[in-house]
Amino acid sequence: MTDAGAPFDALSAGGASPAGPAARSSVARVGAATAVTALCGYAVLYLAARDLEPAGFSVFAVFWGAFGLVSGAAFGLLQEATREVRSAAHLDVAEGPRSRPMWVAAVVGTVSAAAIAISSPLWSGHVFVESRWLSVTLLAVGLAGICLHATLLGMLAGLDRWTAYGSLMVGDAGLRVLVAVATFLVGWGLAGYLWATVAGAVAWLIMLIVSPTSRRAAALLTPVGTRTFLRGASHSITAAGASAILVMGFPVLLQATSGDLGAAGGVVILAVTLTRAPLLVPLTAMQGNLIAHFVDQRAHRLRALTVPALVVAGAGLLGVLAAWAVGPWLLRNGFGSEYLADGALLAWLTGGAIAIGLLTLTGAAAVAAALHRAYSLGWVSATVAATLLLLLPLDLQTRTVIALLCGPLVGIAVHLSALSSVCWPRSEVRKNE
Repeated sequence: MTDAGAPFDALSAGGASPAGPAARSSVARVGAATAVTALCGYAVLYLAARDLEPAGFSVFAVFWGAFGLVSGAAFGLLQEATREVRSAAHLDVAEGPRSRPMWVAAVVGTVSAAAIAISSPLWSGHVFVESRWLSVTLLAVGLAGICLHATLLGMLAGLDRWTAYGSLMVGDAGLRVLVAVATFLVGWGLAGYLWATVAGAVAWLIMLIVSPTSRRAAALLTPVGTRTFLRGASHSITAAGASAILVMGFPVLLQATSGDLGAAGGVVILAVTLTRAPLLVPLTAMQGNLIAHFVDQRAHRLRALTVPALVVAGAGLLGVLAAWAVGPWLLRNGFGSEYLADGALLAWLTGGAIAIGLLTLTGAAAVAAALHRAYSLGWVSATVAATLLLLLPLDLQTRTVIALLCGPLVGIAVHLSALSSVCWPRSEVRKNE
C-alpha cells in the first residue's frame, strides 16, 4: 500500500492532475446526478411504503438507516481522499512515502465487515426485529463495498472528474431502484427491500470495468504514507459516522432511544426522511465539490462559507413553507392514508434539516483546512447533544424536532471556533492533526 522514492506525479500514477478551482460546470454535473439519485431514493422509499404497512416500513427504515449510518461513516474515506488528491496540486512534493487509497479502502472495508459480523450477537437483536441475520450479512458485505465506492468517489472529486463521479452516484442509486422495482412486482416483501438497500454497493466495480477514467483514478498514489492517510481518515470516519447518525442513521437512534417504534414511529421516520432529503441529499452528494472549493479558497475559509450557507438557508426556508403548506397532502396521497402528519411538524422537521445542512458545510470547511480533530469533535458533539435531547420525557414528535434543531448548533459552534482560530493559509505546510 505504500511506495517511496519517485516524485508524486498523478499522471504517472495512473490518474490526472486536478484541472483547477472547482467550477460551476462541476456543480451542474453533480447537481444533475444528485437529482437523479434523489429521485431514485424517493422511488425506493415510495415502493417500500406502499408495499409494506407502517409497522413493516419502520422495520425496513431501521435497516435503511443502519446501512446509511455505516456507509455514511465510510464516506470519511471520500473526504480524506478528496483532500489529499486536491491538496497535492498545491504542494511541491519531490519525494517521500506514498499510499494507494483504494488498497487502504479495501483493507478498511474488510476489517469493518468482519467487526460487524463478529460483534453482531451483542447488538443485532436490539436493532433488527425481523430478518436479523440477513440484515447483519447484508450490512457487513454492503459496508465493504461502500468503502471502495466512497474512496473512488473521493479520488474522482480530487481530480475534477465530475462526469465519472456523477455516473458512479447514479449507478449506485439505479441499482437500488432496479432491485426495489423487482421486489414490488414479484411480492418479495421485506427481504427484497433489504437487498435493494445495499444493491448499489457494487457500483464501484461496474465503473472500474466500464470506465477508463475510473480505472486511472483508482490507480492513483497520494503523497502521504498509509499511516498518515489512515490517521486523517480516522478523524473523517469518526465525524462522518456521527453525521450519519443524524442524517441516514436517525431511525436507528430513534429505535435505540424509544424501544419499539411501531406504526407511529414509521410515520415520524418517513416524515423526517422526506423533509430532509431535498436539502441533505444534494449536500451529501456534493461533499467532493465542497471540499475542493474550500481547499481552493484556503486563504479565506470563513468568507468561502458565506455563499454556500446563504444558499442552504434560502433553499431550506422555501422548504419549510412548502412542508407546512402541502406536506401533509403529499404524505397522505403519495404514501397512503395511514401516513398522517400535520404541517407544523413537517415544517419544524425541515428546519432541523437546515441546521444539519449548515453543520455539513462547516464540517466540509474544517476537513479542507485539515482540522480533523475539530471536524470530528463538532459532529460527535452534535450527535451526543441530539441523543441526550431524544431522552427528554416528551412525546416522540416533540423530542425529535428538538433534537434535530438544537443538536447541530453545538457542532456548528465547534467548527466555526476552530476555523476562526486559523486565519492564514496552511496549504504550504502539511499538517495532519
